[in-house]
Amino acid sequence: MFKKRPPKPTTTAAAAPAAPAAPKPMAKAVAHAANLSLSTSLGRQTLRMAGTLLTWGAVAILLLQVWYFVHIGFWAVFNPTTTSFMRIRLDELQQLEPDATLRKQWVPYHKISNSLKRAVIASEDSNFMQHHGIDWPAIQKAMQRNQQRGRVTHGGSTITQQLAKNLFLSPKRSYLRKGQELVITYMIEALWSKRRILEVYLNVVEWGNGVYGAQAAAQHHFGVPAHRLSPAQAARLAAMLPAPRFFDRRPNSPYLARKTQTIQARMAQHSVP
Repeated sequence: MFKKRPPKPTTTAAAAPAAPAAPKPMAKAVAHAANLSLSTSLGRQTLRMAGTLLTWGAVAILLLQVWYFVHIGFWAVFNPTTTSFMRIRLDELQQLEPDATLRKQWVPYHKISNSLKRAVIASEDSNFMQHHGIDWPAIQKAMQRNQQRGRVTHGGSTITQQLAKNLFLSPKRSYLRKGQELVITYMIEALWSKRRILEVYLNVVEWGNGVYGAQAAAQHHFGVPAHRLSPAQAARLAAMLPAPRFFDRRPNSPYLARKTQTIQARMAQHSVP
């Protein structure tokens, strides 16, 4: 008998081959494109955010200038009751003595000695009646003197610049503060007369430790009202202005005496508004 052969195994269809993997260079290109798209999106968001911040910053600066302008316009008619410098000094005094106050009393222009007006112009701003807020030749001359001496001894600031700083700013020195000072100076010159500028200046400037204005200064240093100041007394007050607290403590300073004589000799050369 013949043995039965086992049936031949039937062939099955070969399994479908797996999809080939994407070539590596193409994968890198896709990833790079995705990263580039993300970076571009982030960059645009950053630029939009920076633009928004700049816009709001510009708006804030503009609103601040409007605030200054409104106050200056108001003070063209009404007298300021205090200044930035006064508030800073009062805070300093009250840290040492909580009950400390400032000595100040407003007096109108016609009740301030003409001698004091001439003395202050002669000492602080000889071109006060000619310039429009900034005396550029005086600033250049001050810079040359400071360079020669190797230290800052002259500022070249006009009466209007000093007033702008006293009313609104702080004693701290910076280019930003100086720029703001110039803007305020031009605002004051545009809205006020020279007479009003000098009147406000003489009523708010410091003349000793906690002593502000011509009336308080005349009474503190000489025991007389502002309208009775003599030429010599007026020249002495003007000589104190760069460092009033220093000279308040050193009334017998030889330097103060010499500067007083120099100012008194120049007073007749200057007119007042």
